[in-house]
Amino acid sequence: MDMQPELCRVEDALGIIVGKWKPIILLILLQAGTQRFSELKRRVPGITQKMLTKQLRELEEEDIIERKVYPQVPPKVEYSITDYGRGLEPILVAMHEWGAAHALHKVKKM
Repeated sequence: MDMQPELCRVEDALGIIVGKWKPIILLILLQAGTQRFSELKRRVPGITQKMLTKQLRELEEEDIIERKVYPQVPPKVEYSITDYGRGLEPILVAMHEWGAAHALHKVKKM
């Protein structure tokens, strides 16, 4: 690994995906595919409507997810991961695996 610490871009990457809800939202969209707002809300227990809206907007601004609005009444809105956003999948999987291993490591140390 040839990274120069002074040119490190890890903080930039973390700024996009860090938070309590974003990794969960991304994993749902990666695994389940396109979801309506209400489906996402149901699949992320504990998240408020306001927070889900905020997280989705931030991910959309970074071109990680896309929002498609259907012109009908009542409005239908769907969210899906972009091709660009799919590049996060191996990172999220690696972070999940490391997190699971770390939790086990902490239990073993007790």
